[in-house]
Amino acid sequence: MRALITGASSGIGRDMARELDKKGFELILVARDKVKLEEVNKKLNGNHEIICMDLSNEENCKKIYEMTKNIDILINNAGFGTFGEFTETDLDKEIDLINTNITAMHILTKLYLKDMIKENRGHILNVASIAGFMPGPLMCAYYASKAYVVRLSEGIKAELKRNKSNVKISVLCPGPVNTNFNNVAGVNFKLPSFSSEYVAKYAIKNMFKNKFLIVPGMKIKFARILAKISPNNITSKVVYMMQERKR
Repeated sequence: MRALITGASSGIGRDMARELDKKGFELILVARDKVKLEEVNKKLNGNHEIICMDLSNEENCKKIYEMTKNIDILINNAGFGTFGEFTETDLDKEIDLINTNITAMHILTKLYLKDMIKENRGHILNVASIAGFMPGPLMCAYYASKAYVVRLSEGIKAELKRNKSNVKISVLCPGPVNTNFNNVAGVNFKLPSFSSEYVAKYAIKNMFKNKFLIVPGMKIKFARILAKISPNNITSKVVYMMQERKR
């Protein structure tokens, strides 16, 4: 069994690699940082393949697909955030964010899903966030990108069910997690965070149960319900106040 994980050099991606390694999977680990990928690989039991690739480049996503066929599990984990007023955040960084969080996930999902449907087996796990269920003032691009991941995954799920396919899709929507995300985004979370190890273990366990929406923690589950029933203008105000505390 083979699994491909993007964003595998640290955080949730690294720890999901550890979980699948324990289960005997042959892994393909993808990230920009070759040194970190090699460090992750050294601590795993198996001798896995690493691919150093910048997924913000569309052609690189297609290259990865051409290099790695017969994938049983695809985990789209690569992504990052930016913090600040929308008119003040760096445009180039936001384009990079869109290409990584949305475009790369879209391309890899489409290409590998076609193969999985032909084989009538396989599983795709897209890593989103609780942010995907609400407006995100002060992190507009990031919240919007995760909403795309959630909605795309929901649509694919409906198509697979309608066609009675055995291929499964899941979407992971955690709250704050102790990873390098905070440093990249330039934020300081005030809310309690789960460890990346806990989130990864929870995600893999529920993926194998074929659960579609994977939300670790009761508080985050409750936050999703509140976001669903609250008017967007109220949710926006609450999110803005929470984000302000990250400065």
